[in-house]
Amino acid sequence: MIATVLIILAAGCASALMFAPILSGAPMAVALFHPSPLTLMVVGLGWGPLGAAIGGIAAGLALGLIFGLPKCIAFVLASALPAWWLGHLVMLGRPRAAEPAATDGHTALEWYPIGRILLWIVALAIIATIATLLAMGSDGAEIQQAMRSAWLQFLQSADITATDQRLNALVVIAPTAATIASVMKLTLNLWLAARIAATSGQLHRPWPDLKATALPPMTLAGLCVAVAFCFSGGLIAIVAQTVTAALILVYALTGFAVLHTLTLALKNRALWLGCAYAIVVISAWAVLLIALLGIADAIFKLRQRYLQGRPPPLPAS
Repeated sequence: MIATVLIILAAGCASALMFAPILSGAPMAVALFHPSPLTLMVVGLGWGPLGAAIGGIAAGLALGLIFGLPKCIAFVLASALPAWWLGHLVMLGRPRAAEPAATDGHTALEWYPIGRILLWIVALAIIATIATLLAMGSDGAEIQQAMRSAWLQFLQSADITATDQRLNALVVIAPTAATIASVMKLTLNLWLAARIAATSGQLHRPWPDLKATALPPMTLAGLCVAVAFCFSGGLIAIVAQTVTAALILVYALTGFAVLHTLTLALKNRALWLGCAYAIVVISAWAVLLIALLGIADAIFKLRQRYLQGRPPPLPAS
């Protein structure tokens, strides 16, 4: 029991130490900020969501006492709350009603779908972004002016020419870029935390089949609605743009799952997949193509058609 408490508190301290440098505003602090939820996620997956909650509360209180209440709230929204909730969802399972109990008396469990976890990651990222925007102002014009002033100050401190065109582009891109970065941060940290927990023997569930990851059907309708509101103007348009960017990103993640499925029969599968990932890293526009593949699978069931068309596996000799 004492060892578990020490692990939980150590995870909270590590998360707080990685989050604290970002409060200074130094660009190099971003490298430590992104993995700040990792240790709490490992605790949530290996020792339960309650452990992640306790570690997050301890870290949040420490940051609040040192830096003030706003910094405590920022840590909770960016690191502690996602680590606790996502850890809870990953370990959430229920008995399969259609399957009998196994011979050892254990009932087969149906785990919370990975696609729904991705949507929760999107929701958490959007909440964090909107909270940051509302801290700058109550309407679109006030928020944009605050972002413009912040970017102007940053560019001047970095001795970069702050033209109106550059400032306008940064103001438009900043909310969507922040949401995309948050989605990627939470997704990568959750995957890495699960790997760490599985390697250490603390992940008390089977590893999911990531190739089968699929978003709920209504996600596509939500994306269409978000795209429509992007042209409304004001704060609603800013929020809609962040939602659109986040949903396109998770469709890109499902697009990679489709790619992994459709290349199962290729002899040089690793080479083709490596080239696809390399192209995405080099060109951001390739992400849109992968997202279109994920959307096409949601509409036309590409993976299902492919798997149904494959010959059955040979019987074991």
